[in-house]
Amino acid sequence: MKFGIGQSVSRVEDERFLTGRARYVDDLPDPDTLAVVIVRSTQAHALINSIDTESALAAPGVKHVLTGADYHADGIGGIACTTLFPNLHSNLNTFDAPAIAIDRVLYLGMAVALVVAENVAAALDAAELVEIDYESLAPVMTPAQALDAEPLWPDLAGNIAFDIKLGDREQTVSAIQGAAHVSRLELYNNRLSANSLETRGARAEYDSREDRVTLYTSTQVPHTVRAAVAGAVGLAQSQLRVIAHDVGGGFGMKGGLYPEDILLSWAVRRLRCKLAWQATRSESLLSDYHGRDQWVSAELAFDSEARICALSVQCDYNAGAYLSPGGGVSPMFASTLATGCYRVPVASVQSRAVYTNTSPTQPYRGAGRPEAAYLIERLIDKAAGELNIDRVELRRRNMLKSTEMPYKTPLLYTIDSGDYAAIVDRAIAAADWAGFEQRKASSHMHNKLRGIGIALHMENAGIANDSVELRLEADGAVTILAGTFSHGQGHETVYAQMVSEWLGVPFDSIRLVQGDTDAVSFGRGTIASRSMVNGGSSLRIAAEQVIEKAKAIAGHLMETAPQDIEFGNGELRVAGTDKSLPLKQIAAMSYKPMLPPELGIGLAGKGEFLLQGFTFPNGCQIVEVEIDPDTGVTDILSITSVDDVGNVINPMLLDGQLVGGIVQGLGQAVLENVVYDDFGQLLSGSFMDYAMPRAADIPSIKIEMNNTATGTNPLGVKGAGEAGTVGATPAIISAILNALAPLGVTDIAIPATPHTVWSAIQTANS
Repeated sequence: MKFGIGQSVSRVEDERFLTGRARYVDDLPDPDTLAVVIVRSTQAHALINSIDTESALAAPGVKHVLTGADYHADGIGGIACTTLFPNLHSNLNTFDAPAIAIDRVLYLGMAVALVVAENVAAALDAAELVEIDYESLAPVMTPAQALDAEPLWPDLAGNIAFDIKLGDREQTVSAIQGAAHVSRLELYNNRLSANSLETRGARAEYDSREDRVTLYTSTQVPHTVRAAVAGAVGLAQSQLRVIAHDVGGGFGMKGGLYPEDILLSWAVRRLRCKLAWQATRSESLLSDYHGRDQWVSAELAFDSEARICALSVQCDYNAGAYLSPGGGVSPMFASTLATGCYRVPVASVQSRAVYTNTSPTQPYRGAGRPEAAYLIERLIDKAAGELNIDRVELRRRNMLKSTEMPYKTPLLYTIDSGDYAAIVDRAIAAADWAGFEQRKASSHMHNKLRGIGIALHMENAGIANDSVELRLEADGAVTILAGTFSHGQGHETVYAQMVSEWLGVPFDSIRLVQGDTDAVSFGRGTIASRSMVNGGSSLRIAAEQVIEKAKAIAGHLMETAPQDIEFGNGELRVAGTDKSLPLKQIAAMSYKPMLPPELGIGLAGKGEFLLQGFTFPNGCQIVEVEIDPDTGVTDILSITSVDDVGNVINPMLLDGQLVGGIVQGLGQAVLENVVYDDFGQLLSGSFMDYAMPRAADIPSIKIEMNNTATGTNPLGVKGAGEAGTVGATPAIISAILNALAPLGVTDIAIPATPHTVWSAIQTANS
């Protein structure tokens, strides 16, 4: 089938993106809309003694200036963390954070005032006139500092937001004490900014007739935003419509509620007007939720045969000034996946989230899984060197076998399927591991250091249930109403591929409706590689309901029992006869008034699917690098990735997801870093300072698949949106350390910039 499952169908949505017909938040012009500019704190930690808005209000074109005093007077609520689970997160020390500073600021870039003007230029000029009297306080920028500091929020007992404890601590300590060898490691996962192509933005309109607000926002989770904003502003959810048209990337950063969503929805109702706000790039780097920022120490113990006998992990996450809506996710997944692809008899993990005077952190592509993979793979590499065992051999000796599946880890999960040995074999062959020494010798002749790295990776995907509605119109056209949300993944294409195959309807007759809380009854949006598992499975159930109802209608029309009707290739046929009706005709007849009332009106289905547990996409990446020892410049020469994502719906889109994820993992490994100084000022506040990967930084990437079946969902899919990111960083650092090993370098911080690499070489030579 040309447009069916398993075909590399080009994304249908790309035509509007490439021809300028997409509708992002900033593509919704309205001459009656007033511009909003947010005055942000220039201090990381300070009391607000006063805010003088008189000069700003008198500036040309200014209509209103709102502050935290107005917000507080109107009784507006704040932002809550919605990803805390009682069975995992304990010792909770949490609160709802205000969307705007009231009497104190807790991080650089926190909203302090809203200037509303006729246009952006006027609002920007007026924002400069808002005078704020700060009383500076000493900021705490790292978890270590915060643990010894006074509580940042006066009503809280301390700066630990929560902790997670998993495994058996007593057995783990005992196993480590009795081990033949213990490898120890301390790591830092650098703070990252997602930097989506479309910066965050929001527009709001107020309908006085219905006392109703419409919020257009750049989000991955429209229904989640509606519930949170309505609760904060004091609206019934039916009084708030949230619309996300096209969204130019999110990567988890747009997977939660932001202050601006609350502020515009509150202000537009208070001021009875239309408002629009769009972040600049520097504003985004300052105020977007960041990712990672994890400090971790661990011990990996081995017996006399170099088999893992225990793992102990202690880590602190920099939560920022408050817990973002997704603030519970990364510490949770980094903890539950700490054992990776390996057979670990006993383990103990403690993960804490700590408040600091920085921008809050939120899941960023991978959300804890990259941190888990980076830790366990670095530990395996370190142990291989200390035990004088080949890195691949040590992995083979300890990784889980397919015959052991399903396998219950000591840290909560049961892994249902996977063949890690076959994936490693295929990756080694595809990367020509055997020919590396010859290539290394060639690099040496040119005074370059060549290294090869390897990393296994595994993630959990498919969190939370969802629903999808499927409707056939009277003319045979098909409408999908999806609770998932595509912000670059290609749902319009893959969902249509599936429905085209299942129902036998033309691919170009299928339309996807998403991102409108008035049109779609419910949805959890798209996060955590969940759309194909939960959304796709819900769509499959909806299609089966359509087929069953079509059989009932066809049975009535052809005067036979529904169980005698067969369906295939878009046609309903009486079994054993030549009597048939096309599905398109059944759809038309379903709206006619002559059908029996028990058959209802229309031809539709609604699927709801809840994954029991998770799926576990996995893979292996192999990387080669070449380093100039005189400058520390690292050229990443090749990346080979072999993955198991279960059944593949669209190979072309799968490759795109994997490559995109790998590039973001590359960015963390060698380029990207959010840096604050000791006073809380952002030193990486533009793309002149925050190093995003460019085309010249990205090597040839070879993608191969080695999929195994999963019975966890009707489609047999495992998820693929984050797998590339999870494996890339540890594989690249493995290669860099392999290249530097002859010089005596055994550790390196990330990002491994030229200066970092050069400094490591100089230290080793001193």
